[in-house]
Amino acid sequence: QAAAVTSLTRYTLRAAALHDADPVSALTTLNAVLHERYTRGDPRYCTAIFGTIEPDPATGRVTVCLASGGHPPALVLRAAGHADFLPTPGGLLVGVLPKAPFASATTTLEPGDTLLLYTDGLTEARTGQDRTTLYGDGALRAFAAGQAGRPAEAVIQALTGLLDDFGDGLDDDTALLAIGAPTHQAIAPAVKTR
Repeated sequence: QAAAVTSLTRYTLRAAALHDADPVSALTTLNAVLHERYTRGDPRYCTAIFGTIEPDPATGRVTVCLASGGHPPALVLRAAGHADFLPTPGGLLVGVLPKAPFASATTTLEPGDTLLLYTDGLTEARTGQDRTTLYGDGALRAFAAGQAGRPAEAVIQALTGLLDDFGDGLDDDTALLAIGAPTHQAIAPAVKTR
């Protein structure tokens, strides 16, 4: 049943984005579809984060606009060496209410910055000797800040190592996605010599 919800979610978002790529509009459409489909005796819902990415090849900046439906907030790792959550307010679980309030948040990634998306399996991993303490948002932010300025691939490798270290404290599936704005390198003008 979870696979059916996932499949419906994926295809609904793709179709919705063809008509209106605005993240709030896409999640509103998904919410209507899930609520209509799953409210009769078998309620189903999901968390989702949906966004648009607009790179600017001239500057190397990447504009990201996200809307969230109950999904953990994205983390922005700045090349300067810090990490901050990108709040996406109003993000109720998708499909719970007939009309859910969604709002978008926009950030600009400068060259060398990385946007990290993750599922709650990461922050809800159990740590410590007794495996009763959750890893949490603060620990993730601190860990991510230590990865700031590194390429997206390196951030994912570091997080994969962290997940491996949790061992049996990792109770839930975890998905990671890092989107990096490559460092902008000026192209040297061609020089003609005689």
